[in-house]
Amino acid sequence: MKRNPDKHNRDSVHDYTWAVHGGNNIDKGTGALRTPLIMANSYLLPEDPSDMDWSSVDDGLVYNRTSGANSVALETKLAAMEGAEAAAAFATGVAALHGIFFSLLKVGDHVVVSNVTYEAVYRLFGELLPEKYGIEVTFVDVADLEAVQAAVRPNTKLIHAETIANPTTKVANVGALSRIAKDAGVLFSIDATFTPAPFYRALDDGADLVVHSLTKYINGHGDAMGGVVAGRRELIQHIKHEAVVEVGGVISPFNAWMIMRGSVTLPLRLKQHFSSAEKVAAVLESDPRVAYVLYPGLASHPQHETAAKQFGGRGYGGVLAFAVEGDSDTQNRFVNNLQVITSAVSLGHDESLIVHVGPDARGGSENYPASFHKYGHMRLSIGLEDAEDLVDDILNALDKTLGEK
Repeated sequence: MKRNPDKHNRDSVHDYTWAVHGGNNIDKGTGALRTPLIMANSYLLPEDPSDMDWSSVDDGLVYNRTSGANSVALETKLAAMEGAEAAAAFATGVAALHGIFFSLLKVGDHVVVSNVTYEAVYRLFGELLPEKYGIEVTFVDVADLEAVQAAVRPNTKLIHAETIANPTTKVANVGALSRIAKDAGVLFSIDATFTPAPFYRALDDGADLVVHSLTKYINGHGDAMGGVVAGRRELIQHIKHEAVVEVGGVISPFNAWMIMRGSVTLPLRLKQHFSSAEKVAAVLESDPRVAYVLYPGLASHPQHETAAKQFGGRGYGGVLAFAVEGDSDTQNRFVNNLQVITSAVSLGHDESLIVHVGPDARGGSENYPASFHKYGHMRLSIGLEDAEDLVDDILNALDKTLGEK
């Protein structure tokens, strides 16, 4: 049956179409087909602004700290892509994470947090928020659902986890965690930076809030920083008012415009990232010179069955954790022998990036698997290069570092 698609209506078009058209508006002044870059701090006020709420996020375009043309366009696009009622854009992914915690927690509240999480989040909950604001925190293995349930207290206000944890690739069972949160009457936030929509929508599995570092896959080109929180309108308005308007974690118009541009190809890029990652992971696992490899797409991964069910066979992400046989110097030599893959932090870029972290890493590394403590690890983010070139680059580096097998 023929449909009647409308590119401005998320419910009437498919993901690829929304990725191209979502949030975009033809410029009325010039007829430009793309929302232009509006480098303005302020916007024209109505004839009588006396009754305006100057800190409101709902009074249209007034001042860029409350809302700007480019940030609104980006929020519109990403909210609909996530299946959310609203979204709030931030200057960075960490600003978005902090925005959730700052806005929703107060002195005496308790939080349950995954014991494997992004280093900045681990420090926020391990040091800064408890020391500065008296927030109580329990770090727990989110793969152990009984432990999560047991960690919930009467003053628990939030459970926070990552769909695929950075850097160990531990997979959280979002549906199960959301049920624990709902039964306890607490909020559940999930960092889905490794698993952006349309690949996976954590809100569909019961999360209250989903957060992304836009710097990574959604921008996809390694040239702009940003973050976003998406969820129910009342939650997002509260977060946006306190953490964007009052604290000032606003994304710049230029970065919002850049990320909007990069997001157009997100569904296509994810296919390439994930397909190549599966091929590279299989090669690494089969090579005796590799000490271990953790990738949710491998049957050997501890949460492979959870990942297969949760992600519905659409892929397993584009990030691997592994190490070669040898000490830290050996890991560094391997990295330096790579010619296609770049040694640099971050992930989700068009180019493949690798970073070696020693066994004494900060930020909750005591909760990493034993293999991490013996060898350290390399976090490999698969880019858009041809998978065969990536495999050959890795094999050549292994030959140079450890000799041919």
